[in-house]
Amino acid sequence: MKQILICEDEDAIREFIKINLERSGYLVTDVSSGEEALKVFNENENNINIDIAILDIMLPGIDGFEICKKLRKSNENLGIIMLTAKAQEMDKVRGLMIGADDYIAKPFSPSELIARVDAIYRRVTMTKNKSSQNSDVIKSGPFKFNIKTRILYKEDKKIELTHIEYQLMYIFLKNANKSIEKIAILRQVWGEEYFGDSKIVDVNVRRLRIKIEKDPSNPMFIQTVWGYGYKWALKTY
Repeated sequence: MKQILICEDEDAIREFIKINLERSGYLVTDVSSGEEALKVFNENENNINIDIAILDIMLPGIDGFEICKKLRKSNENLGIIMLTAKAQEMDKVRGLMIGADDYIAKPFSPSELIARVDAIYRRVTMTKNKSSQNSDVIKSGPFKFNIKTRILYKEDKKIELTHIEYQLMYIFLKNANKSIEKIAILRQVWGEEYFGDSKIVDVNVRRLRIKIEKDPSNPMFIQTVWGYGYKWALKTY
């Protein structure tokens, strides 16, 4: 069963999201505060089965950013979508940098909501399936990438990845020393029907660089190909 946690303090919006997701086959748990969201997630012994959390940014008490950080810390596989009524770019970037996978700006249509949620669900499922079916280890310079466990090692130091970061690393390592167009990365990771723009690729690459590069502002491994995309600058074996 496809399970979703919704945290939204406005009753009408929360009900709108719940009805549309349930019509599309999702099992929905809905709460109106950050405290309730964390309580549901922590008390549910099977919280690993929650596939996606939809979090409003502007909440009384614990806000959506703080919930996102806590949920991401406890579950790297969880899909996280941020809801915001603000158009400011920094809200979007901040959410992505702390672990969110996508964002939806209010107001939004049912079709956009379902498309975004379906895309996240496909990525979560694909990552789980790929991990369970493939036990390969890809090596590249100081890195060892265990596809089965989704864990990246750099000089034997473990680096845990979100499912988005996992897919980015998989694409880079499988295409080592090849320039990959940004739009190709967007389509492979976020899907052909993704509503947003390619900036989401840049933000997630930045987040991945912070984890693996000694100096993220002067990257050695994930190099920018200006006007085109990115390249993993090491051989793999």
